[in-house]
Amino acid sequence: MTVAPWRRLLAEFTGTAALVTAVVGSGIMATTLSPDDVGLQLLENSTATAFALGALILIFGPVSGAHFNPVVSAADWFLGRRAGTGLTGRELGGYVVAQVAGAISGSVLANLMFDLAAVDLSGRNRTGGHLWLGEVVATAGLILLIFALARSGRAPVAPAAVGAYIGAAYWFTSSTSFANPAVTVGRAFTDTFAGIAPAAVPGFVVAQLVGLAVGTALLLALYPDAGRAADQVVVPTGEPAPTEHRA
Repeated sequence: MTVAPWRRLLAEFTGTAALVTAVVGSGIMATTLSPDDVGLQLLENSTATAFALGALILIFGPVSGAHFNPVVSAADWFLGRRAGTGLTGRELGGYVVAQVAGAISGSVLANLMFDLAAVDLSGRNRTGGHLWLGEVVATAGLILLIFALARSGRAPVAPAAVGAYIGAAYWFTSSTSFANPAVTVGRAFTDTFAGIAPAAVPGFVVAQLVGLAVGTALLLALYPDAGRAADQVVVPTGEPAPTEHRA
């Protein structure tokens, strides 16, 4: 079954919006419920995010692959080029636009749900080499996980595995694992627990792109033919693998 392009873009927009709503909304709720305990706030925020991400992959995976993340989509395009699988260049552009628009919309929705200004640019400055290094590690690990699962025929466990990884990476990375350029941009539109100052966004995005390069290089060293499974990222879409090369 071939999924119409507009349905795939709608899935990426809606799924990314829902993910950011979960990240921002749970952060706001955490600071309300546990105002004096930052550790508990992070636990509440990371737990809600991990469960929400797993559920959203289950919902939208069969339609678009549930990337919700430009670096995942970029890796899918790059790895699939030689094997004639994965996203085309045009599809990659559409996915990125849908993901960024969805992320911004998710922040706006979360702000409105908690009776805050729809758009309130964050003043939470997240900058420094140690935080950028955390983003490199988090993003590289995410790429390795997703594409290793696809290559080894275990894509159906991606909802649980990806949710668990992001939930854990909240705690073992200095940056609390944004690992997603679209989500990073979206979180600049909320001056709450999950926010990031607009001036800090470029540093995070660059670090995430470095993580993409590192993760892809490691993946190709471990799984040289990983591109053959690009159509299965994050979970199978139900589309037949194409026989001709896709540009």
